Amino acid sequence: MISTLVKESPDAAKRKIPKADRSWFERYGVVLGFAVGALMLFVVAPAVLSDFRLNLLGKFLCFAIVAVGIGLAWGRGGMLTLGQGVFFGLGAYMMAMHMKLADAEIRSGAGALPDFMQLGGQRDLPGFWLPFTSPFATLLMIMTIPPLLALLLGMGIFKRRVKGAYFAILSQALAAAFAILLISQQNTLGGSNGISYFRTWFGFTLNDPVNKQMLYFIAAGTLLVVMLITRQLMNSRYGELLVAVRDQEERVRFLGYDPANIKLVAYVVAALWASIAGALFVPIVGIITPQDVGVLASIAFIIGVAIGGRTTLLGPVLGAIAVAWAQTTLSEQFPSAWTYAQGALFVLVVGFLPGGIASLFLLRRRKKQKEGIS
Repeated sequence: MISTLVKESPDAAKRKIPKADRSWFERYGVVLGFAVGALMLFVVAPAVLSDFRLNLLGKFLCFAIVAVGIGLAWGRGGMLTLGQGVFFGLGAYMMAMHMKLADAEIRSGAGALPDFMQLGGQRDLPGFWLPFTSPFATLLMIMTIPPLLALLLGMGIFKRRVKGAYFAILSQALAAAFAILLISQQNTLGGSNGISYFRTWFGFTLNDPVNKQMLYFIAAGTLLVVMLITRQLMNSRYGELLVAVRDQEERVRFLGYDPANIKLVAYVVAALWASIAGALFVPIVGIITPQDVGVLASIAFIIGVAIGGRTTLLGPVLGAIAVAWAQTTLSEQFPSAWTYAQGALFVLVVGFLPGGIASLFLLRRRKKQKEGIS
């Protein structure tokens, strides 16, 4: 019954075709795609890129992890999440706090203050820093606090049937408030300067090129796992319900489902992916500031997803990496022109290619299917 509310996806159509009638590519295309992706990330990229460029690609992969969650929440669920910088920032700052405490302990012994606190005149370690002395507690909080926050926010928003532009404005206001809060904490969170100058990550020296490459491999593996889990969600019955809520929310409610709960799952999963990405971002880049988690950063995440294609799995990943790479490359050559180029690209895609770059491949495939039928 749910399938009558939404347009049938290519994957759903494939499941209805007997396996004997499918081509080899239709049956094993997904496995082949993940294999090619793993080959490019784990073999080709380390072989052709310098250490600096490989580390830069690791940074872009963190953005791609965030984009996968946005693709699920926005592309499949219709929720324009303009506040993903909050969950990205929570994961990043929690990891940064643990790394700073670990560095201080190595340098001055247990109970030592991070260097920026000492320079700021702070005498005692703030109480909310204490749990981050434990690596296990840090990882646990990275995996639980942002999703729990998303759960509480989602229950307050979706249960009240807030959606569309109102939801986008609320999520963007949350990102702005979070950035302002971080800036105000000069002595405890570094203020506008953020937290930086990390030496170790769970005992691994960050200056070692081997360890930097290890961080890249962790980011690449995490991206593939996140994509695999998200694909399973998209192709499950829940994924069909999520699309149905996006297209016909009132009819889904009439059928006995609560659209708020369906949206809530996607929103929480997107928050979890963003938190994990933020936690990986810090050791790879070596710094986290309010500028990396505020309104502009959240909008940049959305732009990458929109350009790549928000309704697909691969589109947000490619879009996020492409936009981040273009920003790094063009900003080096044209520092003042990149913002205008980014805005123009976004307008062109939204105006003339709403489905993003990935929709070109879908249109081509559908054209071939129609030609085959005729």
